[in-house]
Amino acid sequence: MNFEAALQEIRRGADEVLPEAELLERLRSGKPLRVKAGFDPTAPDLHLGHTVLINKLKTLQDLGHEVIFLIGDFTGLIGDPTGRNATRPPLTPEQIEANAATYKAQVFKILDPERTTVAFNSTWMHPLGAAGMIKLAATHTVARMLERDDFSKRYQAELPIALHEFLYPLVQGYDSVALKADLELGGTDQKFNLLMGRELQKHFGQKPQCILTMPLLEGTDGVNKMSKSMNNFIAIDEAPRDQFGKLMSISDELMWRYLELLSFQPLATLRQWRQEVEGGRNPRDIKVALAQEIVARFHGPAAAESALADFEARFRGNAIPEDIPQVELAVGPEGLSIAQVLKQSGLTASTSEALRMIEAAGVRLDGARVEDKGLHLQAGTTAVLQVGKRKFARVVCR
Repeated sequence: MNFEAALQEIRRGADEVLPEAELLERLRSGKPLRVKAGFDPTAPDLHLGHTVLINKLKTLQDLGHEVIFLIGDFTGLIGDPTGRNATRPPLTPEQIEANAATYKAQVFKILDPERTTVAFNSTWMHPLGAAGMIKLAATHTVARMLERDDFSKRYQAELPIALHEFLYPLVQGYDSVALKADLELGGTDQKFNLLMGRELQKHFGQKPQCILTMPLLEGTDGVNKMSKSMNNFIAIDEAPRDQFGKLMSISDELMWRYLELLSFQPLATLRQWRQEVEGGRNPRDIKVALAQEIVARFHGPAAAESALADFEARFRGNAIPEDIPQVELAVGPEGLSIAQVLKQSGLTASTSEALRMIEAAGVRLDGARVEDKGLHLQAGTTAVLQVGKRKFARVVCR
């Protein structure tokens, strides 16, 4: 095996590999690595942002390594404080159980179920008990915990930090001890927790794991991290038509990031596509290929073909110009009415004209006719709006 080429594939899209020389040494040993990535079941649905890590697990699985998909049913009871400026409310055991069931069903749309170990960290954390948790807490100081960026910021701002939040990185780190992980994957926001795993493995006499951090995928708005709360997500189980349409709505610039982090196309193919676009090829062609790949992955090739045909029917005859203006609008907590969106984006001269155009069936949102004059667009929404036959705008709601 070409271990340098394998490392290059592992590093694709990654932010950091630490320590890289140590990972290469482990690869050269020829022994399959125990690779772990943890997911707290905080919501019932996975979106494409989650699949950045799952895709990397698949890459490692295809290279012959042992993949452990860890469901944090115990850490979910604590609540991940990562990136929070306030204490996160923990989930109930019933919520965790229900969400975990959907995770298992969805993840095997990417990973091979025959070669994937699904683990739950309650398996070792419940038996650890109160005495074991106290011993685990004794391995680190409060000062060490306050080195973590989000804790530090909250402490400086005199915002409350609950004691149980300090336990989260310790439990995540102990997961690596329990699983004897060789490599742990996580988002860039999880680096502190991943390094905690290395430290605890040393404490318990194990060879410390390597870590690989992946960037956080921007949502369809191209700015904020993909999340349900921002309404800028693409769920992996939503309808093929909607999945396809949302992927086609992303900007040409964001398309390349999605290709790097979500596509399984070879890097050589992506480089070739970039050259072709720089040479004049319409980036829309590449976006269609991406949308079809993603829809086919989660719904099958037939659904991908049907979604493409549906999209082309809605925008028959290349009705959308190649370069349409992008307009960013400030949106309050209640959203922005469709009439205001049309006015502020310059597609109509007034809200009354906007309402008349809706009544006349002259307004389309992502190709679908707008019939509800009370429609409100929420923050995080990105959509292509059309008024009449010739007025278009890509509207980004902030």
